[in-house]
Amino acid sequence: MSFDQVAAHRNTMTTLMASVVPTTAAMAASYAAVAVLAEEITGSETLAGLAAASVHVGSVVTTVPLARRMTRLGRRRGLTAGWSIGTAGAALAFVAALADLYPLLVVGIVGIGAGNATNLAARFTAADLAPDDRRARAIGTLVWAGTLGAVAGPTIALGPAAYVARAIGLPELAGPYLLGVALFVVGLGVTQTRLRPDPLEVLGTLGKSAAQSASPLELGQRIFAVPAARLAVIAMLVGQAVMVGVMTMTPVHMKSGDQRLAVIGWVISLHVIGMYAFSPIVGWLVDRVGPHLAIGAGGVLLCIGAETSAHTSAEDSLGMFAGLLLVGLGWSFGLIAGSTLLTGAFPVSERVEVQGEADFLMTLGGAAAGLSAGATVEVVGFHSLSHWAGLGALLLLVAAAAAWYNERLRREKPVSYGGAG
Repeated sequence: MSFDQVAAHRNTMTTLMASVVPTTAAMAASYAAVAVLAEEITGSETLAGLAAASVHVGSVVTTVPLARRMTRLGRRRGLTAGWSIGTAGAALAFVAALADLYPLLVVGIVGIGAGNATNLAARFTAADLAPDDRRARAIGTLVWAGTLGAVAGPTIALGPAAYVARAIGLPELAGPYLLGVALFVVGLGVTQTRLRPDPLEVLGTLGKSAAQSASPLELGQRIFAVPAARLAVIAMLVGQAVMVGVMTMTPVHMKSGDQRLAVIGWVISLHVIGMYAFSPIVGWLVDRVGPHLAIGAGGVLLCIGAETSAHTSAEDSLGMFAGLLLVGLGWSFGLIAGSTLLTGAFPVSERVEVQGEADFLMTLGGAAAGLSAGATVEVVGFHSLSHWAGLGALLLLVAAAAAWYNERLRREKPVSYGGAG
């Protein structure tokens, strides 16, 4: 790595860290309030779950276009565009809270989902200029940088922001979205002014991706043809689906037990601590023990966390604190190990759009889990939802073990030499 590339990587990391703190806070604040606000407007748990899942729909529909924009114009212009859409979405959700307009709330949350897709894309930006043997740590450090915002977001949104909104005569759940607008603007402003030079410009791949003309289907086939990439996507997809399915309906479940909004906010904040706060340690472990073991560990943590939530009553906050913390930590293992495995599976010229396609599949899984969570809770209850999510998480343990075994067989297979003996 040249001196110029080292300096550019350092600038990229500091800029991204300064950007993802406010944007992650905006995302977490908006998400923490949506299910409760939607249920207040409609009186339906199903519609509350659908509104919350709309953030994942927004992520699904923007990940590939966002990656294509980055391929053509660079990481900086892609990130600022995504966070600009997030700003507009938070503004629409604020208006929806004022006017009790459920359809407008859904549209706004879809826009906020674009901001979420941008936050996810930022982790790959952190890996662009990192040395191969420190790639997971770069991703983990960037994910960790969002801890402050992600933890503070729900607590501030459902505490001080809601209180201030009520004090000035606004609905209390309008506060989180006004906060979200301001925070998205701060994050995109930092990136626009400081992410120079663009990492893809330093790599010399700006506008030159070999995958830029491929369709999403072709990109998906390319990913699943590579064993390491296939496992990476499974790790990210299953982790996202389990995490979203459990987290989406946790506020509604706790509210049914007459728990205070502030307590719900603390539970979500602790969940987010599990997702982000241990990321540097997770990244270090992935670099040291390898992604297969890390992905298997993520599956076990997700299972234990979901089962803990499944056996916790709506009136009990302690079990929800523990369960959601473990679910967040399991998600962190799957995301960082999977992202590292995926980045190393393709040459630099193909990475950007392949990464976008992988995030598309991951957020699609999250959207499906979120969209079905509300209806599942109404039919069979929150406890069954969490139980089956926990069992599904064990798929990661099976997939990681199978991939490790197959890789070991390939390494031990004797080499056949032609010619006369």
